Amino acid sequence: MSSSLLNGERVVVLLFICTILFSLPLSLLFHGLALSLLALASSFLEISFDTSSNSPHLLRTRRGASSGILLGAVTLPSLLLSKLVQSSRGFSLAQLQIQEIQYLTLQYWATSASSCSVVLFLALAQRRSASYSSPWAVRFSLCSVFFQALVCVAALATTCQLGLHPALRISWVFCHGLASVKLILHFLGTFPHCASIGEAFLVTAGIVLYFGDLLLLTIKKVFGLLFSPESVTAEFELSRSEISIIIQGLVLGLLLYPIALKLILQIWEWSLSTASAEARRYRKIGRSVLFTASLGFVLIVIVPSWMQFVQEFQGHPFLWVLSFVLSEPSKRLSLCIYWVCIICVSVLRFYNISKNSKIERILLRKYYHLMAVSMFLPALVFQPKFLDLAFGAALAVFLTLEIIRVWGIWPLGQPINQFMNAFTDHRDSDILIVSHFSLLLGCALPIWMSSGYNDRPLAPFAGILSLGIGDTMASMVGHKYGVLRWSKTGKKTVEGTAAGITSVLAACSLLLPLLASTGHILTQHWFSLLLAVTVSGLLEAYTAQLDNAFIPLFFYSLLCL
Repeated sequence: MSSSLLNGERVVVLLFICTILFSLPLSLLFHGLALSLLALASSFLEISFDTSSNSPHLLRTRRGASSGILLGAVTLPSLLLSKLVQSSRGFSLAQLQIQEIQYLTLQYWATSASSCSVVLFLALAQRRSASYSSPWAVRFSLCSVFFQALVCVAALATTCQLGLHPALRISWVFCHGLASVKLILHFLGTFPHCASIGEAFLVTAGIVLYFGDLLLLTIKKVFGLLFSPESVTAEFELSRSEISIIIQGLVLGLLLYPIALKLILQIWEWSLSTASAEARRYRKIGRSVLFTASLGFVLIVIVPSWMQFVQEFQGHPFLWVLSFVLSEPSKRLSLCIYWVCIICVSVLRFYNISKNSKIERILLRKYYHLMAVSMFLPALVFQPKFLDLAFGAALAVFLTLEIIRVWGIWPLGQPINQFMNAFTDHRDSDILIVSHFSLLLGCALPIWMSSGYNDRPLAPFAGILSLGIGDTMASMVGHKYGVLRWSKTGKKTVEGTAAGITSVLAACSLLLPLLASTGHILTQHWFSLLLAVTVSGLLEAYTAQLDNAFIPLFFYSLLCL
């Protein structure tokens, strides 16, 4: 009974949540209560799912994976709560405006509502499932969700956020919850057996939060009279940089583009069905031309038009990018040449090794982690703004290549698919390959989230340290020297985890003097750093989820406290 209630992953997640709750100031206790109720609801729901023989038929998750509901439900709310703790310190030092904290608070309640809504949906789906078991766990989960919803509504109704009427705030947050439920069903239906519930939880909650931010930006421009000018203007005009707008427009434009592409290709296939046999010979070429033309129109016309609508660019946004790069040509162009050389040499070398060597694929994948360290670490120290833009460009390229691979666009679709399959593992599938996305976003998200107020100089390095150094050393040492396993069924070893934790601490001891020499004020205490490294290292040892997605967010959240 005790083993079914607590496993290693749940213990680590609960330790993570308790650390955040212990660090909350009195002004955020209400937020901590909501997170506690969400953790209770998701943990008991996870117990019900993991003790059942099958998941509900609507949820076609990755075969053999644990549900990961607790981990997926609490990661983003915990992250935003940690950012609120950090922002409260900045506000007390008069380095932040109250509107920025209000907007971050609105994002926290929107994310909590998204998690609460999905947990409620999953609990109701589990009750209707033929393999329904542990009824007490589902009932307790439903009760916790109910009280968490009451706390959310009470907070939104009683606090002032961006000058919005309480009814508008509650409706806004409710729309996030509804969108999250719809999106997770669409995600698991479109890409069956590609992710666990927890991984789908994190992806959908993040996308909904990101789209909500875009929608609020657009609404502010279209219906400015609905908002208090003092509050909204201070938040949206002072804290938004051109780089963040460009990244947001590119990413969301490419995420929405497949909807238009599907419609375009359906019309094209219908027209070919009535055409002559000679015309059908050019089917692949026609699909490629349509793809190139439509993608170019989206990226050159539609997306930049939105960017210019919400932000005042002097000319076309891509011309702004060019001028930004050329503003320091010796440093930034040299960095680009350095990146291209590393990518070309490393990719060709590792691809040949993967075809001709007996080295295990997991170790080949860790070489890319080391490559990420060599690429991103120098840029983050000396050119952080340029690295922000480079991450956005890389993510846009990855999304474009994945669209080409999934849709089989001639002539690159098949070669890209063959190349990517050389580095996949059991967590990838033929439909969707996510490992490269998780590595890139794992390194980029802590940097992007530190673009505003940040009094923890190590926080932007959370992804590079935890994935590029800690995860890599844990895998290599554990594979070669590991003897003591954390569990009977798992492959992670105590030796590997110890090596990962030690390597991250050693890297921090070298990085801190370098940051001090560049003018950073060091405020990170070694005890909090040791706690953050240990908890994220234990999560890597115990979790069965996609660790590239969760470990950097855990590490970043604990560093912000």
